[in-house]
Amino acid sequence: MDGVSNALTGVAAHKARIADLIGVAPVVELPLADCLGLVLASDAVAPVALPPFDNSAMDGYAVRVADLAELPVVLPVPEDIPAGRTDVVPLEPGTAHRIMTGAPVPPGADAVVQVEWTDAGVRSVRIDRGVRLGQNVRWAEDDVKVGEVALRAGRVLGAAQLGLVSALGIPALPVRRRLRVLVLSTGSELVAPGEPLLPGQIYESNGLMLAAAVREAGGEAEQLRFVPDDVDRFRAVVEERIGGFDLLLTSGGVSAGAYEVVKDALTGRGVEFTKVAMQPGGPQGSGRYLGVPVATLPGNPVSAQVSFEVFVRPALRAAMGFVDVERPTAVARLRGSISSPSGRTQFRRGAYDAGSGQVVTPVGGPGSHLLSSLALSNCLIEVPAEVDELADGDEVLVRLL
Repeated sequence: MDGVSNALTGVAAHKARIADLIGVAPVVELPLADCLGLVLASDAVAPVALPPFDNSAMDGYAVRVADLAELPVVLPVPEDIPAGRTDVVPLEPGTAHRIMTGAPVPPGADAVVQVEWTDAGVRSVRIDRGVRLGQNVRWAEDDVKVGEVALRAGRVLGAAQLGLVSALGIPALPVRRRLRVLVLSTGSELVAPGEPLLPGQIYESNGLMLAAAVREAGGEAEQLRFVPDDVDRFRAVVEERIGGFDLLLTSGGVSAGAYEVVKDALTGRGVEFTKVAMQPGGPQGSGRYLGVPVATLPGNPVSAQVSFEVFVRPALRAAMGFVDVERPTAVARLRGSISSPSGRTQFRRGAYDAGSGQVVTPVGGPGSHLLSSLALSNCLIEVPAEVDELADGDEVLVRLL
């Protein structure tokens, strides 16, 4: 299927093609410190209990409740039990052990009196208020039992999840690794930000924007910048750098004009180019080059970013094991009106306000060069291909960015 297709491809069909290209991310075992934001590949089973022993929830005194039948009472304090002590002496009847938060409750004790209810004595203690059985004691296995599944496969590992696993003594976890994406910007007219512009030149933005989008989606991105509009040089640079990546992501060079270097370099070499029935972002390409999946996006900044949102982001997240691969959506009332090209799904930038009756207002026009309107938007308004006009007050679907 190499080459260029003249027929319009549906959005869903191209989305499925990109998803099929990007295989499931391999499972790797990583230290906990490197697992943040990744997806757990198999269940994490508790090798120890939480808590692993009965311990005190308060600074105070370990006691037998039966010894507090009459108050106030003065009890001798033969032992101190700080957190971390391992040679805990059993509590004899008629005594109390001074104990710190997190320290093991001695055998024989069945409650802890908080220090505020005592005279804070060291060799003996006067206790003024009583406690019930089990009060201020964290019992062993109260949180997690040995052999219990602490975290299910598919869970995204955040701070709390990593804290739990660390508390269980597990040093590393099997996770779906981040996919590695080589982001390539073509165009002899591109100049690095900060450099002086000559007539006909523009500052490069797509590479940085798409690399940031890859990282935001959970992947790793490396930029390959300022590849010239020369087919042989393009192939040579890509062949030198593509090894070890899970996806080559390009922007620009895929339209119908002359000097379309990406299309010229990859046509007939495993990549198919087509025009998708959408606005912005019609010209697209996908396939494999040297065995590596390739997704080629159009060069106009809004077209590139919208294409990433619609096609690449969900495929990357699905491959890395995320459940929430799509952006959240909402139904909103349109404030204003929209015209849309017949037979094409349109994605308009919008400002969604959930606090005023779920209203969305278009931001800027439909032009694919209007990057500022994308930066000021918090959603994409999706206009179905069969809809040509939307009036003020119509219901629309929005993708929340």
